[in-house]
Amino acid sequence: MSSKDRKGMWTGRFSEATDEFVTAFTASAHYDQRLYRQDIRGSIAHAHMLADCGVISRADAKAIKTGLEAIAAEIEAGEFVWDPALEDVHMNIEARLTERIGEAGKRLHTARSRNDQIATDVRLWLREVIDEIIALLRRFQTGLVDLAEREADTVMPGFTHLQVAQPVSFGHHMLAWYEMLVRDEQRLADMRLRVNQMPLGSAALAGTTFAIDRAQTCAELGFEAPTRNSLDAVSDRDFAIEFVSAAALSMTHLSRMAEELVLWTSTLTGFIDLPDRFCTGSSIMPQKKNPDVAELVRGKTARVHGALHTLLTLMKGQPLAYNRDNQEDKEPLFDAADALRDSLRAFADMIPALTVNRERTYAAAREGFATATDLADYLVRRGVAFRDAHEIVGQAVAFGVAQGRDLAAMSLAELQAFSAHIEADVFEVLTLEGSIAARDHFGGTAPNQVRAQVTAARERLKAG
Repeated sequence: MSSKDRKGMWTGRFSEATDEFVTAFTASAHYDQRLYRQDIRGSIAHAHMLADCGVISRADAKAIKTGLEAIAAEIEAGEFVWDPALEDVHMNIEARLTERIGEAGKRLHTARSRNDQIATDVRLWLREVIDEIIALLRRFQTGLVDLAEREADTVMPGFTHLQVAQPVSFGHHMLAWYEMLVRDEQRLADMRLRVNQMPLGSAALAGTTFAIDRAQTCAELGFEAPTRNSLDAVSDRDFAIEFVSAAALSMTHLSRMAEELVLWTSTLTGFIDLPDRFCTGSSIMPQKKNPDVAELVRGKTARVHGALHTLLTLMKGQPLAYNRDNQEDKEPLFDAADALRDSLRAFADMIPALTVNRERTYAAAREGFATATDLADYLVRRGVAFRDAHEIVGQAVAFGVAQGRDLAAMSLAELQAFSAHIEADVFEVLTLEGSIAARDHFGGTAPNQVRAQVTAARERLKAG
């Protein structure tokens, strides 16, 4: 069948052929062909239902199923020829089906429209993507939990305003990343319930005059329920926007991690070393080892944020019901999903394999008077009001800055010059180990609390 003959499937109302540029301009098969598995699966379920409802014969339904399965094999073998004149994945597959099985292929589209067909395909595809991303999130979480346990006793500086603030456990820092990923997983799991609604049967916008059984199709395709309103079902893209919104937030989390990885691998800090297989070199500077994976994840975040803005703008002016604008939803959706999936895979492989330079992190934590708050707390326990303790420690820090010495490096007599409440036991709280061990409460950075959180995290991951 020629392209011109194929266009006859939908151009009966027209007196002239579509302009060649318009044909190319309106085509989407070059990117929506990735939905072929979902399209074929939905079509087989639709044919089963039509036969069971007596709308088409069982012989036609059997021929449709056999033909579609053969087409799937053609596509997977790279033998299928995609024709841009047929616009999209649906009409390419339907045309090939008619070539293979004849008249029965023309009956497949009874009681449906491309409007409810594409909405169903994308939901089927996105449901699979969400499951895959959740699995990657959990793999990454497991790697972070293992790393947190390994480095529970490792001291590093905690920062606010990128200034040394207080010492923390490196494991505690990894569990902060883990918590971000838990929220990402929860958002996707919650959103999946709204994705898993079936538009098929809504037809173009008003439903169909044929006596169909949407519950049967819904059950065969594994949807939670059929959509309740045909107008909304064919025009709704909330599920795509919601997914890309969740993806944008997940990528924001990964970008924050990436920024820290870039900082920590710098020769100025040297906190960690990444495996060579996740880094690249320089074409001119032979000594360079660049954290390109982290930098690219940070960069891809901008693409996902852009995809979210694209989808929001795409939908903001659309009246009910379906409009051709919605053809533009798939490329940003696909791109966002690919970027998040690839970024998660890269980090799930790379970050658990990093090596911590414990000497460097410890030395960095000793700079910047990281135990100043511990000294203030010490004074409060001795009966000094916190605001007064804050002033006293501030004076001691100023002295230390002038002398180039940390609080722990001062003598007892020097510290007592700032407050008579300071005694010899003060040095127990001025050590880095004493500082993190003292924060021994739920959610705190004490190593035993880190290990308790590791245990809880493993139980959550095991429970699924």
